[in-house]
Amino acid sequence: MKEKILSLIEAGKYFEARNEISKLNVVDAAQLFEDIDHVHVLIVFRILPKDFSSEVFSYMSSDLQKSVIDSMTDEEAVRIFDDLYFDDAVDFLEEMPANVVKRILKNSDDNTRTLINQFLKYPADSAGSLMTIEYVDLKKEMTVRQAIDYIKKIGIDKRTINTCYVMNESRILEGRISIRKLILNDEAAIIADIMETDVISVNTLDDQEDVAALFKKYDYYIVPVVDTENRLVGIITVDDILDVIDQEATEDFQKMAATKPSDTEYLKTSNWGLAKNRIPWLLVLMISATLTGGIIQRYEHALQSVIILAAFIPMLMDTGGNSGSQSSSLVIRGLALGEIKTTDILKVIWKEFSVGSIAGSILAAVNFVRIMIFENTSMEVAFTVSLTMFLVVVIAKVVGGILPIAAQKLKLDPAVMAGPLITTIVDAAALMIYFSLATLLLGI
Repeated sequence: MKEKILSLIEAGKYFEARNEISKLNVVDAAQLFEDIDHVHVLIVFRILPKDFSSEVFSYMSSDLQKSVIDSMTDEEAVRIFDDLYFDDAVDFLEEMPANVVKRILKNSDDNTRTLINQFLKYPADSAGSLMTIEYVDLKKEMTVRQAIDYIKKIGIDKRTINTCYVMNESRILEGRISIRKLILNDEAAIIADIMETDVISVNTLDDQEDVAALFKKYDYYIVPVVDTENRLVGIITVDDILDVIDQEATEDFQKMAATKPSDTEYLKTSNWGLAKNRIPWLLVLMISATLTGGIIQRYEHALQSVIILAAFIPMLMDTGGNSGSQSSSLVIRGLALGEIKTTDILKVIWKEFSVGSIAGSILAAVNFVRIMIFENTSMEVAFTVSLTMFLVVVIAKVVGGILPIAAQKLKLDPAVMAGPLITTIVDAAALMIYFSLATLLLGI
């Protein structure tokens, strides 16, 4: 299908291409536009059915959206903008440069400008920035018949009609009711008598990660957003939360890899931009690694006395770093999903100590046998290396479990305490343990 449409466009058969594109899902159609030659994009987009083109536009990349808007007249741009769901419109404006935003708002009506400006003032990662105002609001005095008629009248422009929210005359949120419940109840029933009053809502200033956790905890697909006076101002739908989860997971992965988070796609980020995001942490880790160099210099006499000790340093440091990273990854995930709380730190320490003891014992035993069979060295050296292996694994597991919790306690992102940072700390600890044991057990 994709190849057929592209060949029709290349041949200049735009209306035939339009008919084929209109058969696609809007998400697939938006993806198709990414592959269409730039000179044909606007021609094809302009001849799409109006409602369909607006939906396709909302799923385009920000770069393609900007290209389309730049090629349009002000009237065409405002028509597309007005047809977007409100939260998609706000997201679009947040991605666009100032000149595009001014152009759109200049040609919008006063009410739209006021609402847009209000939404743009919410913190970037807040519930207010995620919400949409396209929800169905009912009055508790309505009958079921009146409510259904009202939904039929306004529902076409709403993000969802599956759940409706009930407010009083002051717009205070008092309840909710599903479309299923409305349909299955008597037409004369009063909304106040059949609505659910135990409504869980979020505040406009709540962090988007907290909102995502709420969706997961209660398996919601929609949540109402209220202001400080409990007045209903919008709703957040699960499709927006999926974007948040993807964004937060990406950010955590980047931090765990010791690189500065970036919203720009990898291939669309300049080489200088990628380097700039990575260099600060690399500098920190490089400088901190001088600690391990200092430890090796301090015990230089031990290495000179028993040269074979140097051969086991990489193995001990790598095993310790890997052990710590395993623990930190699991604890960070537990913190993110709410499975672990900062008050569980003693439980985490005990669990990681237990796991480290089991893993360390097995690794130490295997390592002792390996050294005795394959290395030309004494039993004392094999025992020293193996005992160090056990202690390093145990300490690495405990440190890997503690640091993310400590970071969260200090209001830092636990992902900062992952991978490279833990490896640096464990490397220094491994060398200290190794050379201390060698000095003690080998008498050097």
